Amino acid sequence: MTPADNRAVVRRFLDEVVAEGRFELLTELCAPDVVNHAAAPERRHGVENIKAVLGFSLGAQPDQRWVERHFIADGDLVVVYGRRVGTWQAPGFRGVPTPESGEVSVELAHMFRLRDAKIVEHWAVRDDLGMLQQLGAISAGS
Repeated sequence: MTPADNRAVVRRFLDEVVAEGRFELLTELCAPDVVNHAAAPERRHGVENIKAVLGFSLGAQPDQRWVERHFIADGDLVVVYGRRVGTWQAPGFRGVPTPESGEVSVELAHMFRLRDAKIVEHWAVRDDLGMLQQLGAISAGS
């Protein structure tokens, strides 16, 4: 697979699985033993756990959308960097209580490693602290 082919797989994952909620495509786009390094330890391994993590994310922000997105592909790696916005609609995040409604804008980067046209690993760097501050769950002075 070329870097362009890998970029196309990641684009489908973001546009069709994440944005449209088409979880049935996960088995086509992810290896069965996919590892999501950005998830809680009990949710890191396998397609069903990817589905669970995405289900929480889409439930917490059903209107989430990228307002800036850049793809960089090199070998078997694809990095997506940008900003995602949406309305937070969950009572908490990683153990921190949050208001159940609030607009957020989060800068983030996702990195995917692919093998044989399937995602085998995922990492993420997100501004979770900034998101919690935007929601008023944590003050800037804390």
